[in-house]
Amino acid sequence: MMLAGAFALLALPWALLAAKEAAKEKELAPVPAQVQQLFNCRAVANGDGRLACFDREVAALQQAQVARDILFVDRVSAQKARRGLFGLDLPDFNIFGDGDVDKVESVETSVASASPTADGGYRIAMADGSVWVQIDSKRMPLAPRPGQKIRIKAASLGTYFLSLEGRPSIRVRRER
Repeated sequence: MMLAGAFALLALPWALLAAKEAAKEKELAPVPAQVQQLFNCRAVANGDGRLACFDREVAALQQAQVARDILFVDRVSAQKARRGLFGLDLPDFNIFGDGDVDKVESVETSVASASPTADGGYRIAMADGSVWVQIDSKRMPLAPRPGQKIRIKAASLGTYFLSLEGRPSIRVRRER
């Protein structure tokens, strides 16, 4: 009896991992109707009918793209967009595919400008256009200067750690 309980405890993590993987597969974004219609052309048995179906559906897909009813995004563009949105508190619409595969954990950029805040921290504008505000009370011995390299990485509770050229990190949040 005790051996069966121990086996169940050992098997539990594997079962949870399998359930998580199965849930990931279910989280894939649905195929747009225009694309599904194109996929359906593969089921047409007659060669001429299949070609006509592909021609018709590709033309419809191209029209939808021109009308901006459907957009195509490759992995590189999606990664670039995720990097640009890093730190913003946005709902997850699953528009970039599986969130864990290409999740941005940190960004490296440089300081464009910095200004002190009323509470003794800093508001730092980055070269990529983002603006971050210090939210902890740590004092930075030297003010951030334009051109300095910065690394921002995800922390807990929707906050982030900012490290200026390898110095100790401060806690920040993205303002814009």
